[in-house]
Amino acid sequence: MLFAIIATDHADTLKRRQKARPAHLARLQRLRDEGRLVLAGPFPAVECDDPGSTGFSGSLVVAEFPSLAEARRWADQDPYVEAGIYRNVTIKPFHKVMP
Repeated sequence: MLFAIIATDHADTLKRRQKARPAHLARLQRLRDEGRLVLAGPFPAVECDDPGSTGFSGSLVVAEFPSLAEARRWADQDPYVEAGIYRNVTIKPFHKVMP
């Protein structure tokens, strides 16, 4: 089943985010290689593709997991969680309709 992992950042985490990014992307790459990743990306803190020093307000990952518990386990081990970037993480079942 698909799950949406919706994370909200703490304020002023851009430097920590940049440091943890390679490990974060490696985990997403593994999901992609397994054919389980639908989409992933950050929420810019301002309305533009490159928010610069303004940074990001959170992230969204939509991926396939066997259960909500497995999605939670995966999310809890994210390098952004370990680096204290995310203030909270919500996980919801997701039903893709389009495209």
